Amino acid sequence: MPEATILLVEDNKAQAKKVKDFLKRQGYEVIWVENGTSAIKTAKTESVDLILLDLVLPDLSGTEICRWLKSNSDTRGIPIIMLTAKGSVTDKVTGLEAGADDYLPKPYSEVELNARIYACLRTKALQDELREKNRQLEELLAKVELLAITDPLTGLYNRRHFENVLAKEVRRAVRYGSSLACMMIDIDHFKKINDEYGHHAGDQVLKNVAQILEDNVRGIDTVARWGGEEFIIILPHIKKEDAMQPAARIKEAVAQHTFPELSGKKVTVSIGIASVPDPSIDNEEKLINAADFAMYEAKNKGRNRIEIAR
Repeated sequence: MPEATILLVEDNKAQAKKVKDFLKRQGYEVIWVENGTSAIKTAKTESVDLILLDLVLPDLSGTEICRWLKSNSDTRGIPIIMLTAKGSVTDKVTGLEAGADDYLPKPYSEVELNARIYACLRTKALQDELREKNRQLEELLAKVELLAITDPLTGLYNRRHFENVLAKEVRRAVRYGSSLACMMIDIDHFKKINDEYGHHAGDQVLKNVAQILEDNVRGIDTVARWGGEEFIIILPHIKKEDAMQPAARIKEAVAQHTFPELSGKKVTVSIGIASVPDPSIDNEEKLINAADFAMYEAKNKGRNRIEIAR
C-alpha cells in the first residue's frame, strides 16, 4: 500500500538499511529507530500505519514494547509485525500474546514481508473504516435521541422528557427530604402577539424567551417548553421562597429584552412557583398543578408578576 508510513524498529544497522531500502522501493514511507524507547516515542508522536518490531533490542524487549503500545489508547490500533531470529513456537506465542498482529522469523524473504505488511494494512484499513462508520452511527443515534427529547422550535427539552426528569427528581427529593422547586412561566397576551404581528414573530418571541430562561438558571436546573407559550423549570435543592430570586431575574430579563419582530413592543411573563417538601404535595403531578395554579393567580392579579403556591 503506497503512502503508508512504516516504523522500523531494528538495532542492526545493516539489516535496517536493507529493509528500509526495500520498503521505500515498494512505495512506503519509512521511519527507522534503533531502540524501544525511541519506538514508543515515535509511535505516540508520529502518524504511523504499521510497526516492524525486532524482538531483541538494546533497552527493551520487543514483547515489552508491543505490550505497552497495545495498552495505550493512542497506539493500540497500529498493527505490529514482530521480527526475530528466534523462531520457536514459544517465542511466537509470547509475541502474539503481547499483542503482535503477525510474527515473521528471520531470515525472511522480502516477498513474504511485503505480503504480510499488505495483509496487516488491509486489515487496518477495514478496521478504520468500520470504526469511522460506527462513529458516524453513534453521532446519528445521538442526534435522533436529542430530537426525541427536544422541542423543535425552541431547542429546549420537550414535555415528555421533562416529565421523566421531574418524576426522578421528585422521588429523589421525597426519599432524601431535600427541597425541589417547580416554576411555571407563561408569556402574557401571547395570542395578541400572534394576531398583531403574525405567527413568525410569535415563534421568534418563543425562541427569545427560551434563551432568556436558559441564561438565567443554573446548570443543574432543567428548562422545558410545556406547551404553547408556557415553559416550566425544575430547580433542585431550592425552596419556593428561594426560587423567587431566579424568578425575578427571569421576569426582569424578559421585560427588559428588545424583540425586533414586535417593533419595540415589550413582552412580559407571569410566573408561578411551588416546591416540595409540602404536606399537600406528594407526587410530580401535584407539584406541577400547584405551580400552574400559582401562575394563573399571577395572571389574575395583573400579569407580569410572580406568585408562590400557598
